[in-house]
Amino acid sequence: MAALASSLIRQRREVKDPQANRQVANKRKPCPKANKSLCQKQILLLISKVRLCGNRGRKLEKKPEPQLKGIVTRLYNRHGFYLQMLPDGTMDGTKDESSSFLQFNLIPVGLRIVAIQSTKTGLYIGMNSDGYLYTSEHFTPECKFKESVFENYYVTYSSILYRQTQSGRAWYIGINRDGQVMKGNRVKKTKGAAHFLPKLIEVAMYREPSLHEVVVVAELSPPRKTAKTSDSPVLQNGKKDPPSKPKTS
Repeated sequence: MAALASSLIRQRREVKDPQANRQVANKRKPCPKANKSLCQKQILLLISKVRLCGNRGRKLEKKPEPQLKGIVTRLYNRHGFYLQMLPDGTMDGTKDESSSFLQFNLIPVGLRIVAIQSTKTGLYIGMNSDGYLYTSEHFTPECKFKESVFENYYVTYSSILYRQTQSGRAWYIGINRDGQVMKGNRVKKTKGAAHFLPKLIEVAMYREPSLHEVVVVAELSPPRKTAKTSDSPVLQNGKKDPPSKPKTS
């Protein structure tokens, strides 16, 4: 009976003073507001993290391509000459160690395969199908050379594309005893003309050069610079000049 009486009294008070209940209800409403502000902070923090991650992804996209570790070097031949490339693209041997045309970039482009580029002119060394050395503005398959270590730490550089058809003997970059660049098919692996001693200047990082197709010499295409070899005093576009006719009396 006492419990019933107390419940009736409570109901009467609620009917008489409904604002008290409203105040209690209003007092409990700020809690969700506080929770809501906390949620907003968490959302803003999450958005900032997402933006940060997005910026990191963009930075990763701007990173340069994978680089190749090569060397800047001078190529000293066993006959006592340094290989040099002159500003006009011609190549020969010199004993002048102070020449500014002796430095070359040796860029690895495969397993024991390198591209040889002059640091002064930016031209690549190539070997055509006749065995002549020439210089090219673009990196082509003719500019790939196999690097092989010979005795006494000397190194040979042979063409990847061309070799003797019957014997299979490789064609090498070589300098004769007079300091002239030789035809690749005239250079033998066991001779001093093919032996080079790379003299390291520094280690450098390179981007992989873009591979171009071998350009067929045509009238509209610019002439390729060709090395002056020992058996061909004058060369143009990789071809010998016709021999001069003897004068008739």
